[in-house]
Formats: sequence, structure tokens, C-alpha cells
Amino acid sequence: MPETQVNLTIHKQTDLCIVELQDRKILEELAINQIGERLSELAGEYDKPKLLLDFKNVEHLSSAALGMLITLNKQLGKQQGQLVLANINDQILEVFKITKLNKLFNIQGSTDDAIQELS
Repeated sequence: MPETQVNLTIHKQTDLCIVELQDRKILEELAINQIGERLSELAGEYDKPKLLLDFKNVEHLSSAALGMLITLNKQLGKQQGQLVLANINDQILEVFKITKLNKLFNIQGSTDDAIQELS
């Protein structure tokens, strides 16, 4: 049963956690901090966490949100975990490419591809 909080829908599976970001715009610092805290908590629930972030609802992302993702990625790296981003729209993906963050993150076109990547 998925849980919803802080505009996230969370589907926990045996060794994988799928998180759907619900907001169209992730711009405000308070919301970004809350999302970051919840994702960090989720990562802490697993020995080697596998997080899949589904961006299908997201149309705008601030630079602070990118920073939060970088911090989360570092945390998962320390825990020998994995972070995969999926369903990022073309406009946001372009920002990832310009900032070269597409080289830092594992970005997949679909949720199914991301799940396969984490298997």
C-alpha cells in the first residue's frame, strides 16, 4: 500500500523504494527541505538502499532541488545504495545536461527501465 506525505507517493518493495514526486513545481525551499528529509529517512531504512525517483508529474525544478538530489546521491553512495531518476521531462533533462548532472545521475526514460536498472 503506497503512503503519501510531503507531496510524495512512496511504494516500498522488498529491496526497492519507488518515490513519485507529486508537485508540478519543486521550487520552494521549505518543500525541497521536506522532500530531502523524507528521502534521506527512506534511504536510512535500508542497508543498501535502492531509490527510484519518478518525475512524471514534475514540470519545474529549482537549483536548490538539484542540490538536494546531489546530497541524496552522496548519502546513497556512502551507504552503497543506488539512486535512479525516471520520467524526467525534456525541459528539466536539458538542465541536467547543461549542468552535466546527467553524468552524475542514472537517468532512465521510464519507470520500467529504472526498475530494471536497479535489479
